[in-house]
Amino acid sequence: MSLRVLVADDQGIVRAGFAAVIDAEVDMTVVGEAADGAEAVRLAEELAPDVVLMDVRMPGLDGIAATRIITGRPDAPRVLVLTTFDLDAYVFDTLRAGASGFLLKDIEPGELLEGIRVVAAGESVLAPSATRRLIGHYASGPGAGIPGGDVPRELGSLTGRERGVLPLLASGLTNAEIADHLGITVGTVKSHINALLRKLELRDRVQATIFAYDLGLVHPNPPR
Repeated sequence: MSLRVLVADDQGIVRAGFAAVIDAEVDMTVVGEAADGAEAVRLAEELAPDVVLMDVRMPGLDGIAATRIITGRPDAPRVLVLTTFDLDAYVFDTLRAGASGFLLKDIEPGELLEGIRVVAAGESVLAPSATRRLIGHYASGPGAGIPGGDVPRELGSLTGRERGVLPLLASGLTNAEIADHLGITVGTVKSHINALLRKLELRDRVQATIFAYDLGLVHPNPPR
């Protein structure tokens, strides 16, 4: 079954370019195009796409507000934000609004397609520059560092192993790297991640990353 993609951007030539790249793939198709955030919200409900490609700066309802509305609905599609502007405010606000990824528009077509597939599979994707600044922002904050003593009450539902996986996941390690670090299998890592996401009521790795940084669970320089 093809991945259903909705493209939201206020520039027609940009929408057409993205649509051409996506429709050329055998495993995905563009089901609709939106010229602003309000139209993106309406079409996301009408067309039930798997992934919404969302521009940030659009007239009327912007991409961040549209993302918040779309992801707040039951059975919401994944949202992958694409923007020309690599600004901290956009990175943080789009992720907190519920986006599963943040990429810049100057990426190669292959990177765009891979990003769509990644978020459709329930994972997350971030532009490298956004990842570095996200980590730097939280690592330099007042809650930086792994706390000692009692386990934060927010983590009370997790097992000890799940609490160990969370900061490694938030530090940007892949499943294979987490498995190597903890001496367990990749399959076991996936099981722990699925369990902690379910228990903490988090949608994906992006939300888990924000959650972990907010609790101060991550080292500025993650172990590898």
